[in-house]
Amino acid sequence: MEKACVKTPLGVAKLEGDAMGLSSITVLDTDEKTTEIIPELLEDAVYQLEEYFEGKRKSFSLTLNPEGTNFQKKVWAALQKIPYGKTVSYLDLSKTLGDVKAIRAVAAANGKNPLWIIVPCHRVIGSDGSLVGYAGGLHRKKWLLNHESPAKQQSLF
Repeated sequence: MEKACVKTPLGVAKLEGDAMGLSSITVLDTDEKTTEIIPELLEDAVYQLEEYFEGKRKSFSLTLNPEGTNFQKKVWAALQKIPYGKTVSYLDLSKTLGDVKAIRAVAAANGKNPLWIIVPCHRVIGSDGSLVGYAGGLHRKKWLLNHESPAKQQSLF
């Protein structure tokens, strides 16, 4: 398993993967040292993340290989279909997956998403439009949604 830590606007992101694909991206709450030489297997993922944060990328084209149950993988696949700049509720996501009653299980699978940003769990909000639940912290979820917002706030000065 190859690993790399890179600086992002939201903190240091730790990427892990192997020849089968990218298995996790997590944001760390520690002052982890960044990786000076990125392993070749992770170079494209690092490059695409950098483009995302620069506002140059709206979707990712990476081979993913997260560990999880079949149900979790089904939820994560559905998350990848949420367009950049859009949000859905947990209820909407449950309906998309065919079972309105699975809302808690869908929320739990969303919370276990190991591929921060690439699988955009930050685009799932409460039915009332509130920012609820995000493993990386609500301040990061808010930042990501603002970053993807089609209507950027203009500065008056």
